[in-house]
Amino acid sequence: MAALPAHKSAILSKLVESSPDRVVASLQMALADTVDDSALGCVRRLVEAEVADRAFRGAVLSPVVPMFVGLGDSARTLTFPSRALPMIWRGLKAVEGEAVARSLNASETPEKSHGLVDGYDQLVTAAARGIRAGETSDFRAAAAACDLGRPGGAAALASCLEIAAVVRRATGKLPSWIAHAGGETPAAARVAYNDAVEIAEDSGPRFFEMLAAQLSQPWMVLRIISAVMERPTERYMADTELAVFVLKVMEDIDLAVAAIDSLDAESGPGTGQAMARITEIAVGQIAEIETNFELTNKHGWGNRAHKQRLRLAAVVEGQLRDAEAAALEALPMHATRLHGVQRTLPYLEGPPDPLAVNRASTLLSFTEHLRTAANYGGFSTPRLKLIEKLKEFVANYVEDVLGLIRSGDAGDLTNAAAYLEVAADFSDRVAGEKAGELVRRRAQAALTPQSPIQAQN
Repeated sequence: MAALPAHKSAILSKLVESSPDRVVASLQMALADTVDDSALGCVRRLVEAEVADRAFRGAVLSPVVPMFVGLGDSARTLTFPSRALPMIWRGLKAVEGEAVARSLNASETPEKSHGLVDGYDQLVTAAARGIRAGETSDFRAAAAACDLGRPGGAAALASCLEIAAVVRRATGKLPSWIAHAGGETPAAARVAYNDAVEIAEDSGPRFFEMLAAQLSQPWMVLRIISAVMERPTERYMADTELAVFVLKVMEDIDLAVAAIDSLDAESGPGTGQAMARITEIAVGQIAEIETNFELTNKHGWGNRAHKQRLRLAAVVEGQLRDAEAAALEALPMHATRLHGVQRTLPYLEGPPDPLAVNRASTLLSFTEHLRTAANYGGFSTPRLKLIEKLKEFVANYVEDVLGLIRSGDAGDLTNAAAYLEVAADFSDRVAGEKAGELVRRRAQAALTPQSPIQAQN
């Protein structure tokens, strides 16, 4: 099939170029099986070219790429508008087209890759110069977008680009620095930090902001700060420009505790699991602060961290108590006289209350996924006690329902089956999937009538 007319191809190329990464990735997947001579063949080639260009852009500008988020107006971290990134790249290709082409060729040719990183560093330095000087309309537009996101945003971006070479080399060592904070890490991290400060005296905080952006858990940059400053005391740390990193993590902990305390039990098991993950992160953040700085529980950061740990444990224990109450409500019991004997048995007169079941499932999901955080968070014992109590309750509940089915006293078997499925789901969460599957098999056996021949076998 003939190629698209030039003007239509240009329009399509512009649309693809301006699309978010997730849209381009979706287009690439959708067009993967498109043949070259089909109606969509040219679209596929445009998308593939855009994907390759973005991958190369990501490699060249990797020290700053994670900082381009949303509108670039975050009050908690240093970010830049996501729409500014392609502007910078277009500006860079306009003023350094030959250098960009050489780096691309080197990245695709193994025998020429020895100077690849140096080429990348020269390009980010050129980008910093382009932002400051407004060399092209794209650089000027990127600078304006950054200034719109935050006062002085363009200058901050240029400053980040100027130390990008140092950050690029430090980023390669981050996994080792995070995993092994002792040994040679302090000296290596300190050298990198000093190199950044040598470029600009005020670049210390930006250096750590850029490293934090490279981490899946940004707050773990506290380990690098501690290594550079040789595990400082709170008194010393609080008087430096880096104190803000500790304070932001403490604010995050307060926000996490508030979120866990206000867990919406009606929002479903996914929320329970998400809140357990937030709990795990908060526990880790408290541990990082207590481990990486010399603190005292009597005042200042040490006292605040101590109170946060106690408050977090209290909030989690409150949710555990709510989980127990919700599970008992979802599997109701009642006192009744059966065959002349007064007993407390499952109440099967109506179907399970879906709202009660959902609340219990949400809170039990939270309980289930607290495994990792429980020991370090100080709430392992109440969690284990709750799990053991619910294991026993659910096991007895299942036995009672099965007994009622066998004796013909269960009433509507549809209700009995529904309650057994709820019990199986709860067993999944407190005793494991094998326990839940066993409940389901036993329920099926009790609810499925056997023929005389099956019974004899």
